[in-house]
Amino acid sequence: MFETDRTPKRVGVVGLGLIGGSFAKAYADAGIEVFAADIDERAMNAAMAEETVAGPLDEATIPTCELLILAVYPQAIIEWVRSHEQFISPSTLVIDCGSVKRSVCPVCFSIAERRGFTFIGGHPMAGLQYSGYRHARADLYAGQPMVLVPPEIYDPDIILWAEEALSPAAFGSFSITTAAKHDQIIAYTSQLAHVVSSAFIKSPTAQKHRGFSAGSYKDLTRVAELNADMWTELFMDNADNLTEEIGVVITELGRYRDALSRGDEAELHALLEQGSIAKRKADGRYSDAREGGVR
Repeated sequence: MFETDRTPKRVGVVGLGLIGGSFAKAYADAGIEVFAADIDERAMNAAMAEETVAGPLDEATIPTCELLILAVYPQAIIEWVRSHEQFISPSTLVIDCGSVKRSVCPVCFSIAERRGFTFIGGHPMAGLQYSGYRHARADLYAGQPMVLVPPEIYDPDIILWAEEALSPAAFGSFSITTAAKHDQIIAYTSQLAHVVSSAFIKSPTAQKHRGFSAGSYKDLTRVAELNADMWTELFMDNADNLTEEIGVVITELGRYRDALSRGDEAELHALLEQGSIAKRKADGRYSDAREGGVR
């Protein structure tokens, strides 16, 4: 069994973008010493000037950290673990924050098992349409969900350890899943939304919208201004799941188009009503009256 209190006294953060920077600020605000690594010297300098980061995360400080948070692109996560595995203490918990898990977790699980430290896949379900340390916030994760992906065979106490270690970030809930299930669901909840937003904004009408748009336009285009380097890597790592989800949307859009082309008002109404019901079901707000429930 692990100790009751596993809140770290020293944390290492790899990557000081929006995600890593927000973790760094949350831990620093909690009075926890933070060391960090980032290829962007400006982010490092800003974090150190603000006293969010105490110093560089390197071969001298890595072994002293009880928690390591890896908030970089998936392939960079693997490369960092491989190149620094010899410095990670067996008593350290390593959590990655990559948006895909099948490409990251198996490799890192294997390294962790060989080296004796603990690795858990993680994905904070929070973010902004903006990136970079300048947008990082200590409260970014407050009340938000966190997904954890433990090894296939694991001691349940490592989940309690992870939850305690992440407590300064103030997540509202934790979900435990597999790498495969994570990637399947995230293809829909995150990646598909970015693809649709990117496609939607390419209409020539977008350049003429000023004065004619409100909440719907803003909601659909919020994530269109994305980091193409990062999302290309994420989409390619999860291409099978994302392709399937895109196919569903294409099929459904075809049904709306066909109903409009035929002037089929009844079919269009049915499609719209089906979508409304699907939304309420997805949010847990729908019960079919024919089954004794209420709407």
